[in-house]
Amino acid sequence: MRLSKKIYRSRDKMIGGVCAGIGEYFDVDPTVVRLLCVLAVLMGGAGIVAYLAAWIIIPQA
Repeated sequence: MRLSKKIYRSRDKMIGGVCAGIGEYFDVDPTVVRLLCVLAVLMGGAGIVAYLAAWIIIPQA
């Protein structure tokens, strides 16, 4: 069985579309993903590196 669902950065974006794209992929409100990303940034800064890496790696829709 092959999964045909792929992740893309969303055009409904605030900064890079990463959180909105992840929200669309997992069928979660993008606001929840954005809040989790902000928490990851505040909990040590690893969220910044992860966000930038996702911005570079995930293609735009």
